[in-house]
Amino acid sequence: MKIFKIIGVMSGTSLDGLDLAYCHIWEANNTWQFVIQATKNVPYTPEMELKLKDAIFLPATELLEFHNTYGTWLGQQAKAFIEERNLAVDYIASHGHTTHHQPQRGLTYQIGSGQHIANESGIEVICDFRTNDVALGGQGAPLVPIGDQLLFHAYDFCLNLGGISNVSFNLDQKRVAYDIGLANMGLNYRTRKAGFAYDDGGKLARKGKVNQPMLKALNSLEFYDLPFPKSIGYEWFVEKVKPIIDATDDTIENILHTSVLHVCEKVAADILQNTTKPKSTLLVTGGGALNTFLIEKLQEKLGDTVEIVIPSQTIIAYKEALIFALMGVLRIQKQTNVLCSVTGAKKDSCSGVMYLPS
Repeated sequence: MKIFKIIGVMSGTSLDGLDLAYCHIWEANNTWQFVIQATKNVPYTPEMELKLKDAIFLPATELLEFHNTYGTWLGQQAKAFIEERNLAVDYIASHGHTTHHQPQRGLTYQIGSGQHIANESGIEVICDFRTNDVALGGQGAPLVPIGDQLLFHAYDFCLNLGGISNVSFNLDQKRVAYDIGLANMGLNYRTRKAGFAYDDGGKLARKGKVNQPMLKALNSLEFYDLPFPKSIGYEWFVEKVKPIIDATDDTIENILHTSVLHVCEKVAADILQNTTKPKSTLLVTGGGALNTFLIEKLQEKLGDTVEIVIPSQTIIAYKEALIFALMGVLRIQKQTNVLCSVTGAKKDSCSGVMYLPS
């Protein structure tokens, strides 16, 4: 039995820092197993956060330069993590940071050059997990459902509340998944305008009241009516959501309260329409799982039909990094790691590009 010792590296749309998860992953009796041995979150400096957020607006040459320098920085962070914890590492699997995601135009781009990561860290790197699926006609997203299927199959639904909300579940004996819509991206945008990173536990939102015009505007966004497979990126937020928030003249408490209700209404509606059992379980991870007010409101809207399960803090924070580590292992093993039933591509694929240090 071979144990893969691999670091999963993830930077998400919520821009809450870089997640590194050192994992041992192995297959026994045709079932994939894992242990997260060590973790680290590297908060972004205000300068790095702003540059990542605005990378979509960079001219091509500057974006390519940032792709390389960010890759070097990722390699430095991985190397520091390895040295601090004295880790024995075979591979690094890096998601990178998505700057452009427009699958309808056949493009998706995650910065963080794999060659620069490999050269800086001295470790073989697997990255660029989305491009191949888009080339096969898919959305290139979500990718996490392969991990939901292989590692978290005990739950009926797996919901991630990062910058964007996305869900995966089995339908007609196939795994399906898609981006539902907003999650922390709207909440964090408003709190950062007020000078702090996020609404701790939803305490501010809890104090607010619903702004009906804002709620109606958010609920009316056309993306919610599209059939899956479907996915969104930061471009959608900037074009469709940010103007609604900016145009709402109300207190921060009311805006956050309304945003939470919007997220819960849309998530609950999607879960309930796909529930086939009298009682289902919903695993919730991502930063939104720590928003107590949001989770309470979501459970209210789900009622007794669906039970929310909040896992350990480690799984909440590092599930995506873990799953990209798994995707790296599957790529090494030349096994399927992207599901066409999820992305809408022509076929399943074994995606990811491998880089050797030099």
